[in-house]
Amino acid sequence: MSYPNLDSVNGPQMSYGNQPGGYPGGPPGGYPGGYPGGPPGGPGDQHPGGVSPQVQQWFNAVDRDRSGKISAKELQAALVNGQGKNFSDQACNLMIGMFDVDESGMFDKDKSGTIDINEFQQLYNYVNQWLGTFRSYDRDQSGHIEEPELAQAFQQMGFRFTPEFIKFLITKSDMQDHAKISVDQFIVLCVQIQRFTEAFRVRDKDQTGTITIGFEDFLTVALGCSL
Repeated sequence: MSYPNLDSVNGPQMSYGNQPGGYPGGPPGGYPGGYPGGPPGGPGDQHPGGVSPQVQQWFNAVDRDRSGKISAKELQAALVNGQGKNFSDQACNLMIGMFDVDESGMFDKDKSGTIDINEFQQLYNYVNQWLGTFRSYDRDQSGHIEEPELAQAFQQMGFRFTPEFIKFLITKSDMQDHAKISVDQFIVLCVQIQRFTEAFRVRDKDQTGTITIGFEDFLTVALGCSL
């Protein structure tokens, strides 16, 4: 079988009505964007000629302590979802962790929990595309995605999830109402599914869609893919 590839999904640029989806109080037009699983090319895409002036402007605005690095807390203070709320701790820690890399491009072993201007540019592009894709699925422009919209989103990504599983994903993400998810919850959910899909793919040697897995290997996957 062939596996869905979240990295192949793309979406239009956007901002949410009067409340920009992204960095409020920055350059006119808000912070557009959005993409599930990772932008085309994945983390590591560079702006031609170095850091773009717009990214530098955003970085300076987000780097409140002027340390030359951005933490998850600083990122959280700048990112706003379509419902006017700041992104969750989980989403911001996830994104910082994804782009906190060392000079070789590998995940930073010292786990500083901060990103520099070059890493921020990659994150900026990543969130840009995320938000645009979310907008393309949020067809009623409500600022959140409900079961039918989420089911269609995953179907367009190549997944064939049952209604019961879609309902489970909504319930898992929306702890309060069990009915809808915001863009930051959408990001976390899609990255989680991508990680598990990749872990499953490498163990499915014959591409049958079924694997036999040992207990320790199962724990390795579960703990390694959990956020």
